[in-house]
Formats: sequence, structure tokens, C-alpha cells
Amino acid sequence: MTDTFSETQASVLIGTAEKMIEIWNRLTPEKQAALLARFGTQENALAALVTTQLLAPTQA
Repeated sequence: MTDTFSETQASVLIGTAEKMIEIWNRLTPEKQAALLARFGTQENALAALVTTQLLAPTQA
């Protein structure tokens, strides 16, 4: 079985990856270090950040 993405899906995935990189780059070195210590890898830390953002209540 071959997994393929539509153009729309690929665009969403790329956009999400770009947003994750932007979020990481805005963090202070201390925050990056703390997240790496807690989650082990940059990918895991970013996934936790994105999940937190998705589940956070909307602020008015």
C-alpha cells in the first residue's frame, strides 16, 4: 500500500511544519532547553506545543 497526499493535504502539512518552525524560533533558548529536557526531541516538543495550542480555549 502506498500512502499519497493530495495537493491540499500536502499544502496543509507543509503549512503546519512551517508554523511549528516559526513557533520554535520565537522561543527563548531557555524555553527551548526546558522543552527539550521534558520531551526529548524538538519534534516531540513542537508536537506538544501545537497540541496545547489546538486544545487551548479561544481567548476573546
